[in-house]
Amino acid sequence: MARVVVDVMPKAEILDPQGQAIVGALPRLGFAGVSDVRQGKRFELEVDDNVGDDELATIAESFLANTVIEEWKVTRL
Repeated sequence: MARVVVDVMPKAEILDPQGQAIVGALPRLGFAGVSDVRQGKRFELEVDDNVGDDELATIAESFLANTVIEEWKVTRL
């Protein structure tokens, strides 16, 4: 078995209202110096050793990310 992480983030040109809300709230909570926040998703998968990178890419593109507005990255741990 192997552990795989798929990180999904909004594309740079996509507005991230949740990230903007966080960056707006931080100074009110006493945290200075943060100029931008992007909120994404992290998926952790336990897969058999024989699951290949192409299959993981298909999983990420088909089920985990909306490729119109999000980009993704697969990392084997």
